[in-house]
Amino acid sequence: MQHAMTAPSPLMEAEKAKSSGIAIVANDKVMHWLLAFLESWQATNATLPIYLIPYDDNMSMTRKVAELYGVTIVDVDNKELDALAKRLYPWGIVKRNRLRKLLSLAIPLDEVIHLDADIILFRDLRDVLGLLDPGKTDFLVIERTHEYVYNKHQNEYDYLRDVTLFNDGFFVTSNKILTIQDFYDAMQQDENVFHRVRQRGGLYAQPLTNFVTHRKRLKIIPVHERVEGVSGESYHEAKNVTFDQNGLPLDEWGRKIYFCHWAGVTGNPKGGVFDGLWKHYSDKAALRIKEAKLV
Repeated sequence: MQHAMTAPSPLMEAEKAKSSGIAIVANDKVMHWLLAFLESWQATNATLPIYLIPYDDNMSMTRKVAELYGVTIVDVDNKELDALAKRLYPWGIVKRNRLRKLLSLAIPLDEVIHLDADIILFRDLRDVLGLLDPGKTDFLVIERTHEYVYNKHQNEYDYLRDVTLFNDGFFVTSNKILTIQDFYDAMQQDENVFHRVRQRGGLYAQPLTNFVTHRKRLKIIPVHERVEGVSGESYHEAKNVTFDQNGLPLDEWGRKIYFCHWAGVTGNPKGGVFDGLWKHYSDKAALRIKEAKLV
């Protein structure tokens, strides 16, 4: 006698199909950052896949390292995005490729965590997944910022008043909420406004990411408002940091710091509260590279 099989519920199917991962942008020039980052990922977040977006064609060592660590190199069409970057920043030849972080929205994932490469991870980032709720929580950030986004013209536009300004070195969203096409559409319609309000001074992706999410009126939420005990701190010069019994950092209120970001630092970290942890991962990566005979 044959027994009828019970059809899976829509909820079961949705959960089964759900996918998530980490997206970063890198090349050979930032190898010292990339290696420490990947080693910290191996130690804390190896269950989350990493997708690496090439910053440019300087990728010979990066490809070898990606294979060693099991990282997926993203192969997506970047021509339209690069053309937009050139139009927005005609003189920013070296740095305008920073906009390639937006290609994280083209990766076929239900949720993507974007991280800059000059970061090391301390804790499991799965804690920040599953929190998106369209119209209520569209775009998660780790910290607010009052700098490096807009200038004094911000308040001349309704959709830019009283908004959450954020550091875009970390964000969590979904391409079902925010797409790369949203950026093309926004610049097609309001590029003049963007140039009027954006802060100058070597800034590229951050003002644009803020502008498009604000223009779209997304609900931008700091992670600590959705997960209890999470710190909004990630700056490499954070003050009053302590460490728990496992050697993991806590902010001055005892909340868990999930990662450290050396934003704006060009050389190797040294002398800061997190720099010993960076060196630990950097040294482990150097040993792994040596054993794999990549150098």
